[in-house]
Amino acid sequence: MNTKKKKVHKMYIYIALTLLTLIVAFPLYYAIITSTLSMQETYMYPPKFLPSTHFIGNIVAAWKSVNMSRMMFNSVFISTVVALAKVFISLFAAFALTYFGKFKGKALLFGVILSVQMLPLPVRIVPTFALMKDFGWVNTYFAITIPFFATTTGILLYRQFFLQVPNSISDAARIDGATSWRFFWSILFPMTKNVTAALFIIEFIFIWGQYLWPLIVTNSSDMRVVQIGVKMMLASEAQAAQWNVIMAGSLLVILPPLAVFLVFHRSILKGFGLKEEK
Repeated sequence: MNTKKKKVHKMYIYIALTLLTLIVAFPLYYAIITSTLSMQETYMYPPKFLPSTHFIGNIVAAWKSVNMSRMMFNSVFISTVVALAKVFISLFAAFALTYFGKFKGKALLFGVILSVQMLPLPVRIVPTFALMKDFGWVNTYFAITIPFFATTTGILLYRQFFLQVPNSISDAARIDGATSWRFFWSILFPMTKNVTAALFIIEFIFIWGQYLWPLIVTNSSDMRVVQIGVKMMLASEAQAAQWNVIMAGSLLVILPPLAVFLVFHRSILKGFGLKEEK
């Protein structure tokens, strides 16, 4: 392929990628535009694709229409606690599976861990809810957070990372007299900072987007999360939905996970580029 053909081929690729990007970004763009319109403007035909002047008013209306401050606190608290717990449990589980030799039942335990990942959430909802009810945890933070603590993804991610750490490092630590805890805390854990940051972001965003489970195990407005708050902004079928307020509320909801992503986004690339860390 000569140079001219290469340039034409590259141009077609750029055009295709640009079109795909516009298609993917258009719903977000239209949500932002809708959040700046008045209610009358949202129902105009043809629809408006340029911003109006009602953004601040819509944000205030969205914040006041539901108990948004409490819901925002609940979502931030729950997402942070669950993400930290997942990181903590995954680290130690992967460390035990990788560095504690051939303990009895290791293969069976690893198989059970993998099988959990194969069960979709709807299959586990009924027995998990019955368990939460027996414990008396319904409508508490325990019921919203603890069922999410274990994560097969995190265990597999850390285990794969630990398997790529040269054995010479652990051998050198043993020769120097380092205990298992010292080897983990002083040598292994600092090496996992990018993987840890990447896992924290993924799990934070995953928990932030949960709607069904918090809806089932909570029954008071003080325990609701922001995803339920956006649904509560929808009026009854007898009334026209205020899409300008709903879109403004949706933009508020995406701000915390967006901020977490922007702060730690470099860690996602480095976290999955395991070879670059060695």
